[in-house]
Amino acid sequence: MSKIKGAIVVDTNRCKGCSLCIVACPKDVIALAQKKVNVHGYSYAEAAFPDECIGCASCGIVCPDACITVYKKRIEE
Repeated sequence: MSKIKGAIVVDTNRCKGCSLCIVACPKDVIALAQKKVNVHGYSYAEAAFPDECIGCASCGIVCPDACITVYKKRIEE
């Protein structure tokens, strides 16, 4: 039996901090960056708990600016 491990990469310079990805994430992996802003002055989304990511891609689907890339890796047990 194998498990799927997920990882997200956020294009921080394109992110507007709309929080749609935060709401869509079933594992509460994503949060807005605290005390950090991108080149446009927005707090951006980041993986606050990356080890919890299951690679469901809900965040990437709801992102209106396509800032999030989701990677999946199969881990053999």
